[in-house]
Amino acid sequence: EKHNEKAARKEIESNSMFTKAIVRTPGRSLTSGLTAAKLGTPVYQKALEQHRQYIAALERCGLDVLILEADEAFPDSTFVEDVAIVTPKCAIITRPAAASRRGETAAMLPVLEDFYSYIEKIQPPGTLDGGDVMQVDQHFYIGLSSRTNRAGADQLIEILQRYGMTGSTVPVTEVLHLKTGVTQVAEKTLLAAGEFIASATFSDFRILPVPEEAKSGANCIRINGKLLLSTGFPEVSRQLVDQGAELIEVDISEYAKLDGGLTCLSLRF
Repeated sequence: EKHNEKAARKEIESNSMFTKAIVRTPGRSLTSGLTAAKLGTPVYQKALEQHRQYIAALERCGLDVLILEADEAFPDSTFVEDVAIVTPKCAIITRPAAASRRGETAAMLPVLEDFYSYIEKIQPPGTLDGGDVMQVDQHFYIGLSSRTNRAGADQLIEILQRYGMTGSTVPVTEVLHLKTGVTQVAEKTLLAAGEFIASATFSDFRILPVPEEAKSGANCIRINGKLLLSTGFPEVSRQLVDQGAELIEVDISEYAKLDGGLTCLSLRF
């Protein structure tokens, strides 16, 4: 029985292991990116340095990082997570709701073709941002938000099922994306803020609640036994360390000015 438990833990761990990441260098046009944050305009040189530190953090987690060139035509293109979903079995090109971001997907397709034999696409009238998709093992929680509609979510669920995976929807009313307010930090454990703390959808999980004044700290990345957390959230940091987490804190203040979080800046697989 203990042997079976050990094997099960090993299988779970292998499902959460990553070897690669894709990022895109921010362009100078970043300063005109979409935002509702009201935190000011990003300082480009500072954003570049923060992006380099973000890449270094991914490498500390053991990832081989592919760095794509800046695309000045699309101010938000550094937020690569929104334009694709990467799974162990296929990649899915999304269809962002923001018209100014639709063209980003064309540039991501050939990049993913180097890694994936099977690539699917979300079709009109569906809209879907990768920031609304949270993978937990072989199940994908899909936020229904201002950026992801029911048609997009239904298409994603159908695609996942064809590849032996599953998906379900979660209403998102208070934040931009699902993962703005909830992310996985350990097996059956979520870091959650606001509407997700008491969400019936996540009743089977242990919830680590994030205080309202630190709600942006709910967006973190679990990579190969480590956790990336944005700097500036000491309460969240203490809570995670108390749970035994190995933390790497990264300053992404310039990206927060564009409603960006840690997960937005990379595709990890």
